Amino acid sequence: MSRNSRIEHDLLGDRAVPAAAYYGVHTLRALENFPITGTSISIYPDLVVALACVKQAAALANSELKLIDDEKTRAIIRACEEIRGGALLDDFVVDVIQGGAGTSTNMNANEVIANRGLELMGHKKGEYKYLHPLEHVNMSQSTNDVYPTAVKVALHFGIQRLTRAMAELRAAFEAKAAEFADVMKMGRTQLQDAVPMTLGQEFSTYAVMLEEDEQRLKEAALLIHEINLGATAIGTGINAHPDYAALACRKLSNITGVSLITASNLVEATQDAGAFVQLSGVLKRVAVKLSKTCNDLRLLSSGPRAGLGEINLPAMQAGSSIMPGKVNPVIPEVVNQIAFEVIGNDVTVSFAAEAGQLQLNAFEPIIAHSLFKSLNHLRNGCDTLRERCIKGITANREHLRGLVQHSIGIVTALNPYLGYERTTAVAQEAHATGKSVYELVLAKGWLSKKQLDDILKPEVLTQPRYRTTTVSRKQTP
Repeated sequence: MSRNSRIEHDLLGDRAVPAAAYYGVHTLRALENFPITGTSISIYPDLVVALACVKQAAALANSELKLIDDEKTRAIIRACEEIRGGALLDDFVVDVIQGGAGTSTNMNANEVIANRGLELMGHKKGEYKYLHPLEHVNMSQSTNDVYPTAVKVALHFGIQRLTRAMAELRAAFEAKAAEFADVMKMGRTQLQDAVPMTLGQEFSTYAVMLEEDEQRLKEAALLIHEINLGATAIGTGINAHPDYAALACRKLSNITGVSLITASNLVEATQDAGAFVQLSGVLKRVAVKLSKTCNDLRLLSSGPRAGLGEINLPAMQAGSSIMPGKVNPVIPEVVNQIAFEVIGNDVTVSFAAEAGQLQLNAFEPIIAHSLFKSLNHLRNGCDTLRERCIKGITANREHLRGLVQHSIGIVTALNPYLGYERTTAVAQEAHATGKSVYELVLAKGWLSKKQLDDILKPEVLTQPRYRTTTVSRKQTP
């Protein structure tokens, strides 16, 4: 052993661990075994905090059950509280993708907490006879209940932040809906002219879609409040006190502020990844609808001269290295790409959940990694879309008004008054001649100017209205 290392022992033998490291031999082997992504679990601070919360709750429960002495309990709790405050994050070094059902992550947490606890007790790192990572920090626990419980707590934190971001984005769309409430435009179906609407109505739909998904996300969050802490290895609770599961759950609820409940069947809860699948499906739903919204924004802002050109997105950066003056819809584009990733993550979660065998799902690390990415990237996407796009959108009001006035689609509003055959004929003639529906109907004498103006009022065109004007429906000459 040199001044730069300490010797630690596991079932495979002795290894030199960096003297300054708070992690130990189990973590060291995981670093060697899983050089997969180059990204450590510290990229997800919520998971590290959640692990500390679980270990603190376990220590409190074990102490109350007289299974661990007060000095060790205090050391574990103080170390956990420091980690929850953001300390020692860089010592959570194992790769986000790992074999062993999360064992390396649990070992990493046990060792960091033990070694920091040893320092707080006045001992050196690695002097595990005073405070042991497995005998004391991991008492009454197994990776198979610690890891999924910590993942669920961390997911709860992420869901809260995403829900807030979605609500703020929804508010931005609602503000635009109010701003554009008087802006007439043509609606489209299958990219063809349909009937008039307001730009406010169009933007209000984006707000409603977000609100619906906020509710679905909150519903999915309820499923991850059920935990299997106390299940230990496979759900039978072996090596745990009979009162430990309920007590540890209460302690963890108090620490996290999350109303957690112990699963009624811990054997089932230890192997079932259904709650993760449900949450992933909701995140996919959010992604799909956000992407559809961004598709619309790109279409509506296309141009500026040769596209739809109905709205203007705020210019964020030069759009081309060769075409001067070109500006691209880069913010909706990045949100589209986030959506593609989330959809792919959902496929990964589905395969990983299905691949579980017998009493354990060994693939929860990739499930957790996928869900954390989806939550974080969707949240960042919502914030970016709100601040760098939606708030700065403006409407090309005159252009929109002109499209409505010259649209053939307004014949739909005349159908109750002229009949389907007449409106079809006038639509065909308008398309062939380039004349407006308004002037053709007026020229044919089918409706008076007053009748036309009344039927084609903006407030009439954009809401339900029963026909009140009686018009002769003679056959078109």
